[in-house]
Amino acid sequence: QVNPVESGGGLVQAGGSLRLSCVASGRFFSATAMGWFRQAPGKEREFVAGISARNAATDYSDSARGRFIISRDNAKNTVYLQMNTLKPEDTAVYYCAGYDRPDLTTTPKFWGQGTQVTVSS
Repeated sequence: QVNPVESGGGLVQAGGSLRLSCVASGRFFSATAMGWFRQAPGKEREFVAGISARNAATDYSDSARGRFIISRDNAKNTVYLQMNTLKPEDTAVYYCAGYDRPDLTTTPKFWGQGTQVTVSS
């Protein structure tokens, strides 16, 4: 079990960058796949990026691929989302999520409270 807590959201202009951080307490972090999701107003929550525990294999949504980078530091129980070339359509609440297994083959079980990212045009 992990308890994710996000930080790093804010207001940025289109074309800019932000790095989100997620500290996930719990002694099994290194064995837990982690992911980032987002929810824009009036839309359903959607997958953005995920990283497995075993070999740090990554997966991205089509909208994130090539612009966002997910990484993890097991020594710090932290997962990051580096977001580059941000667009107004990236505006959303971003959630960090923990899976209950090392890979990304199921839906997450543990969720953070979210951090707001707003991209102005």
